[in-house]
Amino acid sequence: MSKHYPAIAFTDAVQKAQSEHGSDTFYKRKVIAGRASAGPDALTDDERDFLRGRDSFYLATVSQTGWPYVQIRSGPPGFVRAIDDHTIAWGDFRGNLQYISTGNLSTDDRVAIIAVDYPRRARLKIFGHARIVSAQDDPELARSLADPAYDAVVERSMVVSVEAFDWNCPQHIVSRYSVAELQPTLAGLTEQIEKLRAENATLRAQLDDRD
Repeated sequence: MSKHYPAIAFTDAVQKAQSEHGSDTFYKRKVIAGRASAGPDALTDDERDFLRGRDSFYLATVSQTGWPYVQIRSGPPGFVRAIDDHTIAWGDFRGNLQYISTGNLSTDDRVAIIAVDYPRRARLKIFGHARIVSAQDDPELARSLADPAYDAVVERSMVVSVEAFDWNCPQHIVSRYSVAELQPTLAGLTEQIEKLRAENATLRAQLDDRD
């Protein structure tokens, strides 16, 4: 948990809930330390490396009517990048044209991000302020966030000034694996199957010759 995180997450209502459930003594020290620490908190190599390996994350924004909205953002591993110690960015690809996150950010720039490494059961939460930079206004930024090998149009760049972050306990994270993550294991199994098929074919041919 970064120093400034409790000052954002632990509101009076949250602290009341912590008190009711017996965790206030532990977290109160962090609240006091967080309020004494000037934000924003700098990302470390751990957060930068973690984000570099992600192929998706969840983005939460707030609508004009106060409703939270959560959207998944996906792309090739590394599509979200820490461009300095206080800033992350990604290319926003053309999608279903609803533009809900985009519209929400025009009235409230606060965002929450959750990025998960399911195989390792690791989860990073980020608080920040987002700004939208159109590809027309800064084509160089859009190009820098694009992946030439990935067939998608970057409509805009999303740039988030990180305020604070926290790592979650892995206790209740269910391990899941993408096809790409399983591929090394599957490749070995496929090779073994092909060898067995070839051996089986050879043995069948030998038996046929005997007949």
